[in-house]
Amino acid sequence: MKSYYYLLDKLRTELASSPFTNTISTGNLDDIDNYKQSIFPLAHIIVNNCTPEANILRFNVSIIAMDIVNISKDETIDKFIGNDNEHDVLNTQLNVLIRLYEVLLRGELSDSIEVSGNPTCEPFTERFTNYLSGWTMTLDILMPNEMTIC
Repeated sequence: MKSYYYLLDKLRTELASSPFTNTISTGNLDDIDNYKQSIFPLAHIIVNNCTPEANILRFNVSIIAMDIVNISKDETIDKFIGNDNEHDVLNTQLNVLIRLYEVLLRGELSDSIEVSGNPTCEPFTERFTNYLSGWTMTLDILMPNEMTIC
């Protein structure tokens, strides 16, 4: 009956083990960059919905991994690379999410959590007030439904 808590705790614990994640938050999308004490890179967990299916619960979860893009004051010489570290941020944060997915997929996180299907990863740039870039991974996670009818 603690499925929601268990899911958030396991995701938080695994994200915290990444050297490329300093802050982990959860809640609405509006809550992401509102804390003045956020230390980036940041991961944010959003539980989009839960669908009960017989003896399992299907959670649709979005995990957002992001960091601040540093812009150099030097003149832009290479238009492909630009004068910032946006490519580095996108590469690093995608790897944070892929690592989490691989751990979930192999069942190393727990015997009670299983990934269903393939996740989607969508990049974003210049989002929020701090010029953040990163990725949003959305996936379905299956867990046992421990609720009884008694």
